[in-house]
Amino acid sequence: MPPAPVDHESRREDVSQAVWRVLAAKGFGGLTLRAVAAEMDVSTGLLMHYFPTKRALVVHALELLEKSSAERPRRARPREGLAALRAVLLDFLPIGRENTDRNRIWVSSWDLALADQGLHADQAERYVRIRAAVRPHLEAAVALGELPAAADLDQLATMAVAFVHGLVVQALFDPKRFPPKAQTAAVDRFLDALRTSDAAESEHPPALLTRTATRRSASRTSDGRSAPG
Repeated sequence: MPPAPVDHESRREDVSQAVWRVLAAKGFGGLTLRAVAAEMDVSTGLLMHYFPTKRALVVHALELLEKSSAERPRRARPREGLAALRAVLLDFLPIGRENTDRNRIWVSSWDLALADQGLHADQAERYVRIRAAVRPHLEAAVALGELPAAADLDQLATMAVAFVHGLVVQALFDPKRFPPKAQTAAVDRFLDALRTSDAAESEHPPALLTRTATRRSASRTSDGRSAPG
């Protein structure tokens, strides 16, 4: 009797779910053909019909991660401008189990992306898309008078993305210092800084400059030179 036909689409979905479970448990550092095969209770040889190399598996995992990020639940946008930007920035943060797991997986992928030219380019392009998604909210803020007409929106989009991703990393490594309430407060302080005209026209918000200047002043030695970091 001939073997039953294989439903390749169904099997690929099984593989995708197994890949995601391995990522959630071990990150990209633990993502191997052997680990996924063990998760599915199949042979590595069978898995290699779908992913002949480790890189093919990684590319598929990144596609799953991108899809998960795109489909994640999002906060309601209460109104346009900085209020909508606030919701966007909060959606990036590791607040809640699913967002925390997703961010841990993203951060674990950076080492691979830095070492692979193709993945490196893909990650750089992803940041281009994120900045482009942030910019319309800044444009709306200008239209609403929340930011001055002369604001450098490309620079502000870059600052916003850099700020929120830096906060993501700190919250992942030090969740006690950065619980959800502290993350939310940091976003609100960042947006408060953007609301001043000097902040929008400068490369750095004044509140951040004040904190930076204080730290630099404290790090100076008695003879005026900077102390080693």
